[in-house]
Amino acid sequence: MIQALAADGARRYVAGGEKPQKMIPPRAKIFLSAGRVGHLATADRAGRPHVVPVCYAVTEAAAYITIDGKPKRGEIARMKRLRNITENSAVALVVDRYDEDWSRLGWVMLSGAAEILSDGPEHDRAQALLRERYPQLRAMDIAPLPVIALRVARVSSWGRLDDASALDR
Repeated sequence: MIQALAADGARRYVAGGEKPQKMIPPRAKIFLSAGRVGHLATADRAGRPHVVPVCYAVTEAAAYITIDGKPKRGEIARMKRLRNITENSAVALVVDRYDEDWSRLGWVMLSGAAEILSDGPEHDRAQALLRERYPQLRAMDIAPLPVIALRVARVSSWGRLDDASALDR
């Protein structure tokens, strides 16, 4: 794990990886904004995958996932997703919609390099976005907790993205 001091003065822990180069297309952003749960895929340095459901917020070129205040087993810094990112920054976030009417199926996948933000303006903005999106986070003391910033290098999608209202079911 490399600790880097960003231009805005924030400490960031970076393991290397792809440079962000992709803006999230409007249809995909609407679909992602309507979704409530994503699945974050990380892998350790040996490539062993780890996938967990997460709450997330998106901007034009990034997705943010905070570690929340729910009880964790052991020390937060030892969480598998955080350990994996320090070993292998390549990650993906998938948000999908299932429906018994298969003509309504759809998904969006964001992939790129992740950074772990421990503090600073971007960390604070990300947590503000997440608190706005998920009222449950407003009651939690998440300010000292890390945020995963997925720098979008690639956006993939399939199916119906135009019927985002179906994600609310």
